[in-house]
Amino acid sequence: MLSIQSTEQLTGARISGDFWDLDELINAIYAITGDENKYYDYQGARNRILGVCYNLRHATQGDYHIEFVGNGLNKSILTQHQMIVPKKNVYFSTEVFWPELIFTAIALNDFIRLHQERIDASDWNIHIATIRKFQATVAECLEQELDEEEYLVFLKMLHTKMPLTFRYATQYVDVLNIEFIHLSTEERKAHLAAFALRLMLEDEEYIALKAQLIEAAKTTKNALHELQINIKYPEEIIW
Repeated sequence: MLSIQSTEQLTGARISGDFWDLDELINAIYAITGDENKYYDYQGARNRILGVCYNLRHATQGDYHIEFVGNGLNKSILTQHQMIVPKKNVYFSTEVFWPELIFTAIALNDFIRLHQERIDASDWNIHIATIRKFQATVAECLEQELDEEEYLVFLKMLHTKMPLTFRYATQYVDVLNIEFIHLSTEERKAHLAAFALRLMLEDEEYIALKAQLIEAAKTTKNALHELQINIKYPEEIIW
């Protein structure tokens, strides 16, 4: 079963599951986000989502963390069926910064809407169901870190039918990741809701950054999502 838990220092959240849990999520993300040129105005958001997907894929290859989780088998069942099998399953996991994970959950909402409008409006689409389960698991984990009023505000924003990542300057997610990393654990707890809202509302800092990027795009003739900003992540992350 897919699981998402906050890391010890609240730097981010740890996504874990067995191979098939993560593989199902990866395949659903690729199916919903479509090919590279399908939703060009959402390409920045798509790239961020696929960045998380990249980490999930490497997790299934054992590049990050491996743990053993009980699978429900006990001595009685093994005796009854005369079986000798492991009592634990292998789970793989990877960490994602909280701002990054919240943005991913938000952006997937837009891709679900686009997929339903242009490709498959069925209520029984298996990939959409998988994505919704992932979003619900993110929300469930986030609920543990926010007070009730903050959580309800977040859910209300998440349920909006308005596109939130249309031509979004996703470089802002890097800005928020870096800010969040440099907070203390107590400050992360106190300000997590504010970071979530900053991802959903275009505040003055975001507007200023996007304006600078648009000017740079005019000069370099690059697309907005192709531009890099001068920002550096710490070599070692204390999760």
